[in-house]
Amino acid sequence: MQRTYSLCVTQQRMPRNRTYLMCPPEHYEVAYAINPWMDTTTPVDTELALKQWERLRETLSGLGHTVHVLAPEPYLPDMVYAANGAFTVDGVAYGARFKYAQRTAEASAHRSFYEAGGWQFRAPTQTNEGEGDFAYLPAAYGGLILAGYGFRTEPDAHAEAQDMLRRPAVSLHLVDPRFYHLDTALAALDDRTITYYPGAFSAGSQQVLRQLFPDAVLADEADAYAFGLNLVSDGRNVVLNSEAIGMARKVEAAGYTPVLVELSELKKGGGSVKCCVAELRP
Repeated sequence: MQRTYSLCVTQQRMPRNRTYLMCPPEHYEVAYAINPWMDTTTPVDTELALKQWERLRETLSGLGHTVHVLAPEPYLPDMVYAANGAFTVDGVAYGARFKYAQRTAEASAHRSFYEAGGWQFRAPTQTNEGEGDFAYLPAAYGGLILAGYGFRTEPDAHAEAQDMLRRPAVSLHLVDPRFYHLDTALAALDDRTITYYPGAFSAGSQQVLRQLFPDAVLADEADAYAFGLNLVSDGRNVVLNSEAIGMARKVEAAGYTPVLVELSELKKGGGSVKCCVAELRP
């Protein structure tokens, strides 16, 4: 079910057309457990997952954005989480190198997509999981990468991404295993504004975020637990999980328009809206 909240504030947020990459969950299942949300004893309704995924794709397209589709491959049930395959800035794609063997082959599928599309592909030497642990704010400090570590991506990958993408990277330490990727604890609301859950980060990283983003929208544990931070925003419309009612109210109060989509089946694998959507920045 999709719900759109009306905007009741005077500040007008301006959307920007985006280009996204998604991968349908045709082979999706919870066949192993590599994050705290995955439970192999909980059944997954693949047909419902496909319907929910298609609703998300239609929502993004309906907002005026371009959505490319990556062909799913057998035996790679987590390919639906397309955000993890690479991180792109200005036509350069920094490829993923997954921590767990179950997802390793996904990197090749993403590399083939980018190379076929004429991107400047940069193969990683360090473990990283793409936009799962990288966020880009083009209008913040001249163009800033926020980079997470602690559970999946190695800190050395931050320096590698910085060199390959030619943008400064700020390392942020994740300390709560429930929020194993940066995109479960922090999101860009527009080109310079973020929202985040402080409790997912070390004390030092919380101080860094407070200093860099004093006007950030702060989420609480309930918001994060509902995957409310695993969102996609075009600068005005914020697409987020339908369970995240509190988060929807917070972004609306900040001048954005929440658009809620139900992704209950995909949450069983530890992901929601953002996990399913990679932003392509040509």
